[in-house]
Amino acid sequence: MPAVLAAPWALLAAAFLAALLVEQRQQQQAQARRPGGGGSNILFQDLIRYGKTKSGCEQRPAWLRLFDVPKRWFTHFYAVSVLWNGFLLIWLIQPQFLRGSLSSWLQHLHHALGRASQNEDMDSEYSSALLVLLLLWLHSLRRLAECLCISVFSNGVIHIGQYCFGLGYYIAVGLTVLCQVPANFRNGEELSVQICWYHIIGFVMYIWASLHQHRCLVILANLRKNKSGKVINLSHSIPFGDWFERVSCPHYFAELLVYISMAITLGFHNVTWWFVVMYVLFNQALAAVLCHEFYQNKFSSYPKHRKAYIPFVF
Repeated sequence: MPAVLAAPWALLAAAFLAALLVEQRQQQQAQARRPGGGGSNILFQDLIRYGKTKSGCEQRPAWLRLFDVPKRWFTHFYAVSVLWNGFLLIWLIQPQFLRGSLSSWLQHLHHALGRASQNEDMDSEYSSALLVLLLLWLHSLRRLAECLCISVFSNGVIHIGQYCFGLGYYIAVGLTVLCQVPANFRNGEELSVQICWYHIIGFVMYIWASLHQHRCLVILANLRKNKSGKVINLSHSIPFGDWFERVSCPHYFAELLVYISMAITLGFHNVTWWFVVMYVLFNQALAAVLCHEFYQNKFSSYPKHRKAYIPFVF
């Protein structure tokens, strides 16, 4: 396991778990003081909230608003991911199918971050990394298309720090996949694409999660459109249908399932990627808790049976 990559993902997962626990404690303390109260630490709240959850908290100081950028800039995350991870995908495919060579700077990067030892099961591991990078690229391409053609963004904002973090995330996650390729590949050995049973399971789960995420994003967009598809408002309403019947943020839950499907595609045993999954779990859980709080505070008729993130659990 390339510990140099596993450690940062583990630290990120721990940081978001800590933020989640702090936020839940602040919500409990605020509810004890007054209905719908926000957290007491303004800077902390500003860094973890975005969009509707940021606009729904306490009055923000003017100096904090200087760091705001439009939430619609989320689109940039997926544009960067499509370009960057598409580039990595091409360079990973090229030596195998086009008889080219891996770029020298990618070889050095793989040597610095990837595995130092060779692996006897190199064909299946190469195939796993190739498939996961392809799935990651397709996921980013779909999300980019949804942002451009389906989603209806309000005037919500995100912190510039969150924006920069998001850009860096998609670069880092692509490099993480690339560095799961065995050292045999870097050393110039020819590897063949070998499809295994866990590739099929991971791919099926990926398609299932992606379809549900797409449906939920369409449901959210349609709340702001009329029957002809024209945007008529930018307000928030209670969503119904698909997984919204069970949780407030099913698109976040579907995101987690997408990353779990990639862990399965890597063969279940890739510890580095499971740390990525843990990061996604706690990152999306924090966002879901804040959205759930927003819905409950805004709508007195909000369904009581809905969980925030994971059906029947959380």
